[in-house]
Amino acid sequence: MPPAPPPAYRPAAPIKGRGALSNERSRFEQWRREAEVEQAVEDEADPPSRPETVVRLHDARSIISRNQSPDIPFDASLNPYQGCEHGCIYCYARPSHAYLGLSAGLDFETRLFAKENAAALLEKELSRKGYVPQVIVVGGNTDPYQPIERDLGITRSVLQVMERFSHPLSITTKSGLVTRDIDILARMAKKSLVRVFVSVTSLKNEISRTLEPRASAPARRLAAMRRLSEAGIPVGVLVAPVVPAVTDMELEAILGSAAEAGAESAAYILLRLPREVAGLFQEWLQAHYPLRAAHVQSLLAQMRGGKLYDASFGSRMSGTGVFADLLRQRFQLACKRLKLNNERLGLRTDLFAVPPEIQADTRRRRPGPGTPQLDLF
Repeated sequence: MPPAPPPAYRPAAPIKGRGALSNERSRFEQWRREAEVEQAVEDEADPPSRPETVVRLHDARSIISRNQSPDIPFDASLNPYQGCEHGCIYCYARPSHAYLGLSAGLDFETRLFAKENAAALLEKELSRKGYVPQVIVVGGNTDPYQPIERDLGITRSVLQVMERFSHPLSITTKSGLVTRDIDILARMAKKSLVRVFVSVTSLKNEISRTLEPRASAPARRLAAMRRLSEAGIPVGVLVAPVVPAVTDMELEAILGSAAEAGAESAAYILLRLPREVAGLFQEWLQAHYPLRAAHVQSLLAQMRGGKLYDASFGSRMSGTGVFADLLRQRFQLACKRLKLNNERLGLRTDLFAVPPEIQADTRRRRPGPGTPQLDLF
């Protein structure tokens, strides 16, 4: 029998700076051990334990992920990190941590993996003979500008490769740290090679600090949008996710603030609760909005065909039913009034080129006629 994993970590109260309240083991683990506590009395004066962030540097085997989903507006994405310290309780990427043998709960936001060879892998992929350029979304799964990026700089190294190859990209982030790379982004924007989407869930700090505890404050995200726009970088706002009865009433205010900050385009996504995220979100609701929890779940069910989540293509991003239709109409009317999404120019792929020094290096490494390598065939 294999050794049992340690018991699941269940704090008695929300942990400051963390989104999840529990740490259930990976759904792929065969054996589980649970602690049995008899007559346990917790000293209310003692704060709950605060798990530290642990970052592991590792070499990824591939760097560009591709999808064929009909309701995702991109085919290729790149994620410098696995796991995300922002700790957004609703993050649809949480279940992917189970494939690493870790929990979608606290593990997802405290046990992170950084792909230190991301730039080298990307350069190799873009140099491959027959490579066809298409817009790559940086941050399609986890945030490329989460706090550890400040020290590691992996996202910046990826942008440097993209600039050298004149490769188009789109960035999605909840962090004001994106402004650090304005120098690269502004140069690429002049060639129509980049756009940035800043995700804003709420304008209220009291909601943001529990819903997405280590993401930038709402005001800082808006300030980042303003700086990017002033630098000539196309900026959009992503109102995501829209949480019924918690943040949906802010939809028009978020769009208005973003437009004032320079946003030219906008999109929204209804709250999604795949796999473990459903239980984690319900724990969060009971801890932070206990009197509203039943109402939130009722509205979600009405927008998801009677379930908390429906993964059907075509509706999983926006929902169905009366409330979903109302949300859609509100969004469209607000965008029309604010002149958002009036014009969205595509990013250029025709400027893509392998740098001359890489072409020369590739020719030097390519075996010629009569070399021992060819004798193998």
